[in-house]
Amino acid sequence: MNSLDFDKSPAETRVVVAMSGGVDSSVVAGLLKREGYDVLGITLQLYDHGAAVHRAGSCCAGQDIDDARRVCEALGIPHYVLNYEQRFRESVINPFAESYVAGETPIPCVACNQTVKFADLLATAQELGADALATGHYIASKPNPQPGFPARRALYRPVDSDRDQSYFLFATTQEQIDYLRFPLGAYSKAETRRMAEEMGLVVAAKPDSQDICFVPQGKYTDIISKLKPDSALAGEIVHLDGRVLGRHEGILHYTIGQRRGIGVATGEPLYVVYLDARGRRVVVGPKEALETHRVYLRDVNWLGDGTLDEAAERGFECFAKVRSTRAPAEAVLGRDETGLYVDLKAGEAGIAPGQACALYSGEGAYARVFGGGFIARSERAPEAEAALRELLARPAAA
Repeated sequence: MNSLDFDKSPAETRVVVAMSGGVDSSVVAGLLKREGYDVLGITLQLYDHGAAVHRAGSCCAGQDIDDARRVCEALGIPHYVLNYEQRFRESVINPFAESYVAGETPIPCVACNQTVKFADLLATAQELGADALATGHYIASKPNPQPGFPARRALYRPVDSDRDQSYFLFATTQEQIDYLRFPLGAYSKAETRRMAEEMGLVVAAKPDSQDICFVPQGKYTDIISKLKPDSALAGEIVHLDGRVLGRHEGILHYTIGQRRGIGVATGEPLYVVYLDARGRRVVVGPKEALETHRVYLRDVNWLGDGTLDEAAERGFECFAKVRSTRAPAEAVLGRDETGLYVDLKAGEAGIAPGQACALYSGEGAYARVFGGGFIARSERAPEAEAALRELLARPAAA
């Protein structure tokens, strides 16, 4: 077996590397080339809007495409650029805007991996006769052969927990996992940069890309207002107890858990606890109203052994992660008459619909990824939940 778990020599193994123009994917291409694999580099042009073209920390546009080309030239491997702007707009940017306007906190990186990178690009790699598609994500995959499926693989958290990207990859299908390879799962970011320097890559000191590549300077409202001009509709800022505290200029300016910049002052610390998109209301309340112990999931992708139904029916003990920056914490996956849920044993504050909930076998390096889903709704403490239901039952002001 070679280092990618194929029973043939590296020279006989063709690998397409998804190259964003950053240090991580560049090192992956360099490592595979150094080992003697037949490597092809492909960069996707996903968007192109003014300042983002030359902005440090961007991805898949302008300067990044040129950086990927220069890396491929230095490594002596072919490089191709595919224009996926329309596909990216339809599958990632537009749904992001629609979700945000609906009061959710969407994660476009998951949608990008689901549709553009691990579906469209993967199909292109197969058309080119590649044995695998490799990326610079910090996640690990290992063989997990099953009866009738000897090439089956499983996903695991990487060595570098600070760079763990498994949260954004929970929706990867089993078929995709079997084809994908993630060479950086065993390395830290510091080691990756050191290897880039040793290889003499021009991107060795390049800044990391930001989470949402197509949002200039992190201003979500700018792109949402442009795509959805009617989204900035004014409405009420309402306390959980029913008091109308003020007005806002659009719920897109608020996120669940926000404390600063709400626009009202009452002498008590207030947090955004709910966004009522239909009634155009921003609901605020005390910090304890954010505490959540149960989340209900939609679009669940199950990667564990056995079936999702079997796991949910028996109450599946696992670890859950509802934020990319948090470590997985103890949880239980279950089902009731309303759907699949995850009970968070220690609770979590400020959970919003649209966020992801990824499931694991543990909290440390090489913990297995069991999949996960998107949060459809959450349950707060009974008192806060009852107050919110009562408030939402009242008609909003025009």
